[in-house]
Amino acid sequence: MPRKKQFLTIDDLWSMKRVGTPTISPDGRAACAPVTAFDMKKNEGRTELWLFPIDGSKARRLTAGDKDSEPQWSPDGKWIAFTAKRKDDEESQIYVIAPDGGEAVRVTTLATGAMALRWFADSKNIAFVSWVWPDLKTDKEQAARRKERKESKVKAHITERSDYRYWDHWLADGREPHVFAADVASGRARDLLAGTGLALQPWDPTSEHYDISPDGHELAVTVDLAPEPRMKNSADIAVVNVQTGRHRVLTAESGFSDEHPRYSPDGAHIVWHSYNLKRAFNDQGRLTLFERKGARTRRLMPRLDRATAHHCWSLDGAALYFLIEDRGRQELFRLGLNDAMPGRVAAGGTIGHFALSRDGRRVVFERSTLAYPPALFAIGSDGQGERPLESPNRLLMSRVTVGATRELTVKGWGGEAVQVWVTYPPNFDPAKKWPLLNNIHGGPHSAHVDGWHFRWNMQVFAAQGYVVVGVNYHGSSGFGQRWLETITGMYGTKEYADTEAATDFMLRQGYIDRHRLVASGGSYGGYMVAYMNGHTDRYKTYVCHAGCYDWVSMMATDGYLFFAKELGAFHWDNPARVMKQSPHHYARRFKTPTLIIHGELDYRVPATQALQYYNTLHAKDVPTRLVYFPDENHWILKPQNSRLWYREFFDWIKRYAAPGAARRGRR
Repeated sequence: MPRKKQFLTIDDLWSMKRVGTPTISPDGRAACAPVTAFDMKKNEGRTELWLFPIDGSKARRLTAGDKDSEPQWSPDGKWIAFTAKRKDDEESQIYVIAPDGGEAVRVTTLATGAMALRWFADSKNIAFVSWVWPDLKTDKEQAARRKERKESKVKAHITERSDYRYWDHWLADGREPHVFAADVASGRARDLLAGTGLALQPWDPTSEHYDISPDGHELAVTVDLAPEPRMKNSADIAVVNVQTGRHRVLTAESGFSDEHPRYSPDGAHIVWHSYNLKRAFNDQGRLTLFERKGARTRRLMPRLDRATAHHCWSLDGAALYFLIEDRGRQELFRLGLNDAMPGRVAAGGTIGHFALSRDGRRVVFERSTLAYPPALFAIGSDGQGERPLESPNRLLMSRVTVGATRELTVKGWGGEAVQVWVTYPPNFDPAKKWPLLNNIHGGPHSAHVDGWHFRWNMQVFAAQGYVVVGVNYHGSSGFGQRWLETITGMYGTKEYADTEAATDFMLRQGYIDRHRLVASGGSYGGYMVAYMNGHTDRYKTYVCHAGCYDWVSMMATDGYLFFAKELGAFHWDNPARVMKQSPHHYARRFKTPTLIIHGELDYRVPATQALQYYNTLHAKDVPTRLVYFPDENHWILKPQNSRLWYREFFDWIKRYAAPGAARRGRR
């Protein structure tokens, strides 16, 4: 007798193995990807590298470290480089391992560590990023200062910079992210930006922020040339001679913020993203092609009104591959350099990352949907012959049942079309009445997509007995530049109208219980539920995670310099305009019970936002509960903390909106 399938639980979610960014062998026969498994009892994750044959046969573990990440296959196919923190490593270092196994060999021993790897074309050298004090010349000096800072009894942060914190860490210790090169055979590493006065932007740079020319003689970097780096500054592309350090700026007169340079395989071109930040702080960008010989630039796909991501070149340099987010999906596309518009290579769901084989014949990519966690797939570079690679979650997913998902369009603010995703409980019966959980996305310039979310999982929510709704309100990404800008300077109004339109639409279907409506959201979604608390009382309860509550005290955020554009003014220039967009301004109307969740290390939405909201609700005798994590940032990442998050979430909403079906005619 076959085993009865179970509904998805939070323990199932943390039992899943999480597949990371893949790399592919030059001959296209195998992919390597990091796979993270979590131990709930130990409250930690373990990341290993696995090899996945492209023919779909059984995968095998390649490494057995704790934190083996960022695999990069060498151009000659002999090595896979990765970062790891092993044995006596105080910081992550570069290791290499042969694809057929054996012991990994440590390449670097830098006091400041290594991250964001990229091979030179000769397969003898590896470029990487390390955070260094630019006034020190040797690694020995870096190690001494690091030891001194670590052992000092004084832990004060002292700064005069305007941007001094980012996400969950401080930027006040004087270090900068530099690009290094390490010789694989000897392990000798050299700072390629030493003495140049250049550094990568300090906002968590990745390997996409720099590149090495095919001949190995030149480095292209994304830099902020202003006297002080700031998030609202425009970036530039500079090229640096690897041997001499001489450099020049390619984009000084572009008028755009230029980032993510990529050399073509023949070295004739560089392509990068250009963002018109002077016109719109939320510009979705475009691809710019630079001809190195003639120093000419041209915009690619001028008629494409969508953002692109993770671009790379075909082997012959005649085409580019990249991802495009469009109407709740992110798919893989190819563009010939003489084409006006790109062609789709891999469709459906949300593709997170991909890698193109050196022979140009095969692409491996990671894709998820609302119904299935991230898994690896392979496809021909021409878009033919897609096949799944072995999924580490195949057995687990075969034991659970998930709910159906549906894509809808409703008339939102001004009668304009708004996309809505709905996830139903696995045992959904439209002849009965169900509670509705409106899950509002953050950003605001992001979107609900047909993809798997580990922190806000639609299937886990639905399995509790709620019909889950995700609205891509005005301002969401994936719908064009005009749509992004429709909420600028008037936060709350259109998003609220769109959310209410989706709730109204669902009520008209007949299977939603109007007495069991719930709304939840994180970050900007948390802002929205706080805003809604001052505008409607039809929801029985709200869940506000890391929500923006008071735009005046939000000046403590790491992104405060954007407020003049986001809100249309700083509060001292136009108090009335800012107050109209701030949830705290409507506090006298608050009456709906609210669960408030926040992390102390959240610098994007400072934790005092939660305390202000919580205290206000208490002062008004509105039922409220606070869940406060001293060791989490904007996201809840630790397994046991996440389990508590979900448990508190469900226990709270069940108080006010019981889960599950009821016969029609009954509440």
